[in-house]
Amino acid sequence: MYMTQEQCTHRNNVQSSEKPHVYKVGIYGWRKRCLYFFVLLLMILILVNLALTIWILKVMNFTIDGMGNLRITEKGLKLEGDSEFLQPLYAKEIQSRPGSPLLLQSSKNVSINILNGKNQLVTQLIAGSSGVRARGKMLEVKSSTGKLLFSADDQEVVVGAERLRVTGRLLDQTLHYTQKSTRIQILAEAGDIQATCRSDLRLESKDGEINLDARRIRLLRLPEGKASPSGTTSRQTVYEVCVCPNGKLFLSQAGKGSTCQISNNVCL
Repeated sequence: MYMTQEQCTHRNNVQSSEKPHVYKVGIYGWRKRCLYFFVLLLMILILVNLALTIWILKVMNFTIDGMGNLRITEKGLKLEGDSEFLQPLYAKEIQSRPGSPLLLQSSKNVSINILNGKNQLVTQLIAGSSGVRARGKMLEVKSSTGKLLFSADDQEVVVGAERLRVTGRLLDQTLHYTQKSTRIQILAEAGDIQATCRSDLRLESKDGEINLDARRIRLLRLPEGKASPSGTTSRQTVYEVCVCPNGKLFLSQAGKGSTCQISNNVCL
């Protein structure tokens, strides 16, 4: 189809008479206000978060070397001050600061367990409110110079000190226990030695003898044998100590000779 010259001229005139359309680009109105509000709220949250982060770093004492009382050194972790462990602690070695004691405190008990390669308990130390309990094959106590003071196992108990002091209500004074090679000596330098028991008190020496060496030996409550009336007086004050075949001791009125034979009715 072909347009005439008049048609083309008319079309151009119509297009020139129309006004051009203008399109606006951007956010206007309530959308713009909402965007500014969210941007302002985000900035406030960022400032608050930054302030809290700085406060936590300051309170927890975060540094390049560690956090708070915990320091990271070449030898491991160094912890200063009071610390609380809520879970089991596994460490190869625990030491206190030079010149400061190492204090372990618990609301229940403090347990130290030693395991073998098969995770079996071989040694245990428990310190609780009921006391201190130790479990192991052997217990040794040594001095600062390495000298053995005390050891105990299933077979024997060894006391290596020169003097053992025992105190208690049953002893009026302090006892000293001295062991020299195969000789055992019990001395009470400050007072008496008293031994009390409910049943029998037995002193026995298999290869040697028992010596009672004192200025005065008193055997109280010994039974008295009845001797024959001959050769005795009503004011008898001298007695003879007699021994029965079963080891029982008794008193017999002394005479010119031994009266144990005639007074051995106590042995019956």
